[in-house]
Amino acid sequence: QLQASGGGLVQPGSSLTLSCTGSGRALSSYTMAWFRQAPGEEREFLGGITWKGDRTRYGDSVRGRFIISRDNAGNTVDLRMNALRPEDTAVYLCAASPNVITINSLPSMYTHWGQGTLVTVSS
Repeated sequence: QLQASGGGLVQPGSSLTLSCTGSGRALSSYTMAWFRQAPGEEREFLGGITWKGDRTRYGDSVRGRFIISRDNAGNTVDLRMNALRPEDTAVYLCAASPNVITINSLPSMYTHWGQGTLVTVSS
């Protein structure tokens, strides 16, 4: 079970950190990623991190603004989001992939998903 938390209503330009925790599952065995999905849109890859935390990969729309990190001892993966924009409004989901070699951007490569947390960016 993956549990995403930390969403809410924020103003444009602000920052927010989302957390993903593993319940009954050691996240250290997986490549982890964050996706988001807005109404009527496809699921979008935001960022991924290897099981060691030694490599990251980001989607074009958030590169330079969002930072993914992990704490294997605490069994958590965070997404720090800076300079938020109204177009960042979406449900944010964390996901786990057993492929520990590459960081995939395709949702189909991830076998475990959290339930999502809503982020709304509005003034």
